[in-house]
Amino acid sequence: MASQWVLRIGLGVAGGLLLATSSATAAAAGPYQFFTLPPCRVVDTRNPTGPLGGPSLAGGATRSFPITGTCGIPSTAKAVVFNVAVVGPTGSGHMRMWPYNTTMPLVATINFDAGEPAIANGAIAPLTTNPTANISVYLATGAGTHADLVLDVTGYFQ
Repeated sequence: MASQWVLRIGLGVAGGLLLATSSATAAAAGPYQFFTLPPCRVVDTRNPTGPLGGPSLAGGATRSFPITGTCGIPSTAKAVVFNVAVVGPTGSGHMRMWPYNTTMPLVATINFDAGEPAIANGAIAPLTTNPTANISVYLATGAGTHADLVLDVTGYFQ
């Protein structure tokens, strides 16, 4: 059960405005609950080389990232909500995102054209519990092309 605040507005006996707040309990249906996070940059391949930084994504290649344990994402998270941005792609194509060590999906997470400064899309990405990597991405552009990836997290499901 999650707690939320409820604002009630009404008119008092003398015609004045009456405001009241109270705490209410909300029940969530389904197997997971959503938890918001302040926006936080999890991955930025424009940064120096590292597990959550550079190098840029190479065209036709897969790269995996450890997501849990950063930006307040617990190891028990089942999926995360991302703002996905592709920055400076040198080739047209798309990027796919999926849980690490599972089959790559046939659908794109984001599509882009060569030379776009940046393009963004929202995504909910399921995670694996592997501590070395939780998600994989594939840059579907031609050989010799590259693009940078920025992932900002705004919440998770648990």
